[in-house]
Amino acid sequence: MAIELLVTDRNLNWVGDPLEGCTKLSCDLNFNRPAAGEITLPAWPWNMQQLQPGNRLVVIRDGAIWCAGPMEEPQNYTWDLEANAGVGSVTVRFSDDLARIAGYITYPNPAVPFASQTTTSDAVRKITANAETIMRALVNENCGPAALAARRIEHLVLDAVAGVGTTQTVSTRFEPLLDALRTAAATDQLGFRTRQVGDEIRFGVYAPVDRTATARFSHGLGNLRKVSFTMGAPTGTSELVMGGNDPADDPDNERAYVEVVSGAAADWYRVERLVEKSGTDDDSEGELTQAGRLALGNDNPQASLATETVDTADLRAGRDYGLGDRVAVVLPTGLEIDDIVQTIRLEYTPDEGEVVTTVVGNADRTTTTRTVWTIRDLAYRLGQMEAKGR
Repeated sequence: MAIELLVTDRNLNWVGDPLEGCTKLSCDLNFNRPAAGEITLPAWPWNMQQLQPGNRLVVIRDGAIWCAGPMEEPQNYTWDLEANAGVGSVTVRFSDDLARIAGYITYPNPAVPFASQTTTSDAVRKITANAETIMRALVNENCGPAALAARRIEHLVLDAVAGVGTTQTVSTRFEPLLDALRTAAATDQLGFRTRQVGDEIRFGVYAPVDRTATARFSHGLGNLRKVSFTMGAPTGTSELVMGGNDPADDPDNERAYVEVVSGAAADWYRVERLVEKSGTDDDSEGELTQAGRLALGNDNPQASLATETVDTADLRAGRDYGLGDRVAVVLPTGLEIDDIVQTIRLEYTPDEGEVVTTVVGNADRTTTTRTVWTIRDLAYRLGQMEAKGR
C-alpha cells in the first residue's frame, strides 16, 4: 500500500515536495470527533522547512486522501549523540479539519462580534428544523461562509445536502460547537465530518449505513487478527431530565421533569441519573427528551468491543465501510456482535507496511477515550451551570 505525506498552508496551497523518510505513522479517524495522528520523520532541512505553525498535513493512502487537517504540534524534535542520530528526528502530531471547527463556540447572535453581544441577544440560540439543516446552520454561521470574517475557517464550505435527519429543536448558548453538533446528531444517530476536495474543506452530514450483511469480520474470513470484548453493566438506564431554572434563582419559574428510559434495565437493573437542562421550560419541542437520549448514549454502554482487522480484496476500510456504519464481528466463541464503527486507525512503518485497526461499539474502557468522555462531560456540565446565569 502506498502512503504519501504532503503539507499545505492554511489556504490549501502545497508548500513543498512530499515529506520524506517517514519511520512511523498512526492516524485515528473518529466518529463525530476530530482525528488524531502522529508521524515520525528524520529532521532533514527540507522536511523541517514545511513543519511550520498554521500548516496542514495531508495523508494520502493509495491515491486518496485518508486524513487532512492542522498540525497541532508541528515539531517535537529529538537528537541524541549516543544514539548516533544524525540530524535527529521530529515527531508531528496532527488532526483533521474537524479540529478547527471544534475550536469554536456558538454565539447567541452569530451576526455580531463577541464584544457586541448584549443582554437582549445573550439568550439561547434556538433552531427548529431538520437535524442536518441545524448542523449545517451552526457551522455556517459560526465558522463557515456566513460567519463573521474574523471567524471564518479558510476554504470551509458546506458539502452537498444529504437529506437526512428528522425535525427537532436545538438550543445552544456559548457552548462548544462540537457539542451542539453532537446534540443535533444524537436523535437520528447521524454522522458529521470534514473532507478535503480540491481546494475546499467540506463540512457534511451523513446517515451511517447498516452493513452487517456485507461488512463482517471473523477468523474464518481471514480479516480478523485480534479481538477483545468486555460486557459491563450500564451506568444509567433512567435519565431524569430536569428543565427550567433553579427556583432559588427564579421563584416564578416552574421546573419541568421528563424521564427517558432505555431497555437495558430489563436485562440488568435500574440505574438513575439526573440530567439538568436549565433554561428549557418544557418538553413541547422535545428538547428535554433529546437531552435524555443524548445522556443515554453516554451512560448506557453495555459492551466494549475492539478489533484488529486487515483489509482484504473483498472488505476494505473507507471503501466498504466507514465511521458510524454498523458492522458485524463473529467472536471465536461463536457469539456474533453488531455495532457501529467508532474509530478506524491506520498504522504504517516501512518495514511492516500498514495495519488497519477498527474499534467497534463503545470504546470508553480505553484510557484515551475515557479521558475524552470525562472532559466532554465536564464541559457539558460547566455549560449547563453557565446557562443558569441567563
